[in-house]
Amino acid sequence: MAEDTGTKQLLHLVFGGELSSLSNVDFRNLDELDIVGIFPDYKSAEIAWKAKAQATVDNAHMRYFIVHLHRLLDPQAK
Repeated sequence: MAEDTGTKQLLHLVFGGELSSLSNVDFRNLDELDIVGIFPDYKSAEIAWKAKAQATVDNAHMRYFIVHLHRLLDPQAK
């Protein structure tokens, strides 16, 4: 159950995968994407992103991203 903390949820998705090339964002295998999770704010998403990025630093083709889901859910909001 969600807690009411008085702050608006700004959902963020953290995911990553191995790129087929370092020059673009084209994943080698979509079935192997790593969905880290959905987070209630940017700061917690950034912490998860940083942990995953650092854990895979030895693989130059592995990339993790933060997607601002709240912007997709409500594109008119500022």
